[in-house]
Amino acid sequence: MAKASKIVPRWRRWLVLGLRLTGVAALLGIIALVVTVYVTESQLPSFDELKSSPNGQMIRVLADDGTPIVSLGPSYGEWLPYAQIPQVMKDAMVAVEDRRFRNHPGVDPIGIARSFQVRITSGHWRQGGSTITQQLARNIFLSSTKKFGRKAREMVLALALERKFSKDQVLELYLNKVYFGGGAYGIDAASRKFFGHGASTLSLGEAAIIAGLVKAPSNYSPTADAQAAVNRAGVVIGLMKETGKISAAEAASVDPRTVKLAPEPNQNSVRYFTDWALPQLENLIDEPTRPLEVWTTIDIRMQKAADAAIAAYAPRNAQGALISLDRDGAVRAMVGGKDYVTSNYNRGVTALRQPGSSFKLFVYLAALEAGHRPSDRVVDEPITINGWSPRNSSGRNAGEMDIRTAFAYSVNTVAAKIGQEVGFSTVADMARRFGISTPISTVPSMVLGSNDVHLIDMTRAFASVANKGVAVTPYGITKVTSMGETIYSHEVDRSHVLVAPYVAAEMTDLLQTAVATGTGKAAQIGRPVAGKTGTTSSNKDGWFLGFSSGLTTGVWMGRDDAKSIPGLQGGTLPARAFAAFMKIATAGRPVEAFDTQVTLPEWQLDNESDFGQPDNGLFVDPDGNPIPPDQIAPDAPIGGGDAGLPPQSENDPPQTAPDGADDGARPDERLDRKWIDRMTGSPGADPNRPKRVVPNGSAPADRPREVQQSRPTQ
Repeated sequence: MAKASKIVPRWRRWLVLGLRLTGVAALLGIIALVVTVYVTESQLPSFDELKSSPNGQMIRVLADDGTPIVSLGPSYGEWLPYAQIPQVMKDAMVAVEDRRFRNHPGVDPIGIARSFQVRITSGHWRQGGSTITQQLARNIFLSSTKKFGRKAREMVLALALERKFSKDQVLELYLNKVYFGGGAYGIDAASRKFFGHGASTLSLGEAAIIAGLVKAPSNYSPTADAQAAVNRAGVVIGLMKETGKISAAEAASVDPRTVKLAPEPNQNSVRYFTDWALPQLENLIDEPTRPLEVWTTIDIRMQKAADAAIAAYAPRNAQGALISLDRDGAVRAMVGGKDYVTSNYNRGVTALRQPGSSFKLFVYLAALEAGHRPSDRVVDEPITINGWSPRNSSGRNAGEMDIRTAFAYSVNTVAAKIGQEVGFSTVADMARRFGISTPISTVPSMVLGSNDVHLIDMTRAFASVANKGVAVTPYGITKVTSMGETIYSHEVDRSHVLVAPYVAAEMTDLLQTAVATGTGKAAQIGRPVAGKTGTTSSNKDGWFLGFSSGLTTGVWMGRDDAKSIPGLQGGTLPARAFAAFMKIATAGRPVEAFDTQVTLPEWQLDNESDFGQPDNGLFVDPDGNPIPPDQIAPDAPIGGGDAGLPPQSENDPPQTAPDGADDGARPDERLDRKWIDRMTGSPGADPNRPKRVVPNGSAPADRPREVQQSRPTQ
């Protein structure tokens, strides 16, 4: 019996064995953890290296005068040493994020246990157990992926950080690196973003708001949800009182609702420009990590004027776009719509719309290059081309007139005649030569603007005329610097001559006449202006493009769904918006007269109702084919615009192009034929088109003396 009593039950033996194995495993785990922590500690960067290693690339976008307009990517403020961080900021952060910060080795077992307890009782991970040190490790070295593997690495890094650095150093790193939302990293960046001053002077209420952001920056941001930020700040103040960091009296004296927030910078319309310009960085530089300062061409004063002009004149329930280019192609203002926040679709550079009679620019350029002159005689009479019969907006024909008069009053029959004479393919060639990048159909109605175009392309074309026939290329970035080093600088290309200087001068003659006494009278600004209106059928689109004193500006208005807008014509609201903008934009610039003087047309409209009316009565189907008169709805307005075309099926607004190329050294006046052929996709000039031989781009011998000797200043 004695021997039997000494027999140990099998389950007890297994229990003892299991405990021993568990103890051995725990011991080995502790040893492995200690070794891992020591190895990790040895591989950690130094304190100074961690201070100087921001996460991500910061891009600051500057206007032409150096004024910051947008900050993209992470924003880092001034690094504040521990001694310079306000005590209320340190106390607020510790109270809300890690109240046992001074007592744990980097990982808080009590916090972890509480987290598991909440998980078991609620069925969800509602409360994290991360310490400030763990958050620092995650922010610097890891991602925010919610996986146990990442959590284990985070704990190891936290233990290593606490071994390598003091508590004060850990808190200094944390407060200068943690993310507070809105792209702001560190308390100084957050303080400047939300309160407009550095973090060294934070008040208790401000510190409570900042400390409350860490849990969920997007939810508690004072600029996104002020009430949520105030409520969260109240929680922080309560925790500070509970942990003894402030007294009850101090807590009662603070009202987060009275904290004054810094106004958000107005980044509305300028974002249309930055969205267009910044993607170009990828082709300009190769610098993926260092912070960048991108110097742009935007003029703050002009941008505000452009905003105001579109807001004031774009029809209700419609959109508007404006692009203004300087002589060398620098984009000085770009508005892609009424409100960027509501719609970031850039109607200035992305949308496609029919240009109406503003497309006649290319018809008359082709005619002038072929040998026509502004004083040449033409006849306004009914004409039919391949079944298409264009009509004038007045519904009548005026008979014989000169080309200047026909252009000034946008006579459609004359434009159709000229297009047929020089060749519709030649007109298309000219449009491509001047920068129209969209497909161009050569059906007869193309002379009245039946092809879709970008506003920026049309503006570019007018700017090239203003630049004496030298190609203008829009650009928005002048230079890029990084840490004091210039890594990119823009160079203007003045080498491509599109038409001879006399052709550009005579085109300017026609354009300024259109503003002086024709359809563009509303664009007058008290100084010489040259330009052209454009309106499409049923008043779906209104355009005005023109130049003065070195600036070329294009304006488009219409609905995104291409529905009719009663009363919208290029000579009314778009021309008035152009004038409102240009009066401000050209203020301070010297008045520049064109080298070609204004010559009034032979006759002037005696019926003011004709002013600004649609430039044609054209009705075509989506393929550009004429619609028979018996198929036109009885209530369809005659004309309605420069192009007179049916509604489009997609939301496609217009784009503009920069104004004028550089006025500096006189370019070679010989046409850059190889470049033109490449640009137009043509093997060469059309051998069948009528033209006069003009050696070296000089004026024919029978040109007026003043034209031969003049070069336009715009």
